Amino acid sequence: MRLVGRIVMTVVLVGAGLVGSAGAASAHSRFSALVFSKTAAFRHDSIPAGVAAIKQLGARHHFKVDATEDAAVFTYKNLSKYDVVIWLSTTGDVLDDAQQAAFEHYIRHGGGYAGIHAASDTEYDWAWYGGLVGAYFRDHPGGVNPQFQVATVNVLARDTAATRPLPRRWQREEEWYNFRTNPRGSVRVLAEVDESTYDPRGYSEPEGSPGMGPHHPVSWCHPYAGGRAFYTAMGHKAEYYSDPLLLAHLLGGIRMAAGEARFNCGR
Repeated sequence: MRLVGRIVMTVVLVGAGLVGSAGAASAHSRFSALVFSKTAAFRHDSIPAGVAAIKQLGARHHFKVDATEDAAVFTYKNLSKYDVVIWLSTTGDVLDDAQQAAFEHYIRHGGGYAGIHAASDTEYDWAWYGGLVGAYFRDHPGGVNPQFQVATVNVLARDTAATRPLPRRWQREEEWYNFRTNPRGSVRVLAEVDESTYDPRGYSEPEGSPGMGPHHPVSWCHPYAGGRAFYTAMGHKAEYYSDPLLLAHLLGGIRMAAGEARFNCGR
């Protein structure tokens, strides 16, 4: 039984692109990623685990990873060294006006953005960033309801690097975000959470705000202002960054945003 379990896990890891051989590794072109995890509001204690997991993905798949919480690196000269900037559970107002302008310039010149979890809980007064991430965080189930719930994710797109390794119906625990707006129509939704499989009511109203309805997106991608953008709301707990399927999802999204995998994200 243990041998069967190991075989099944190996199949999952290979399908997810997390176990490689020399031949598999040589198929990946090299690129550079910057992980940015500055917080000015709530801070997720999973950030170190997320940074470590992305660095491990880089080591396995031969792409360079730098990590920082120093907003001063946001100059166009410095950002131009990277194919993708990964905003890992950033929160609040993390860039000043000059740094925002540098990042806009970077995206307009073909840069990539990958937002993970609380990246949507960031820069509410910077409308351009709101368009880039796709939708701002509103709330999540809390209060008298359990904050973390097991739910079913329906994987809608089967033809992207971020979704190809995933099952069509993916059951997992998460802190399920509700968003201020539904980005459907301006992005390509890759996956949505089935609200019938958990209690989606948020805490932003006295009696709990409703969820987002039958089409509740949790992962998407889209071309934006000359660049490439990928976002996933998943990734709250540190332990999630050892889940092979989540790592496969993140790896695919990062590769897409970097331009190293096919970016088939038109609406």
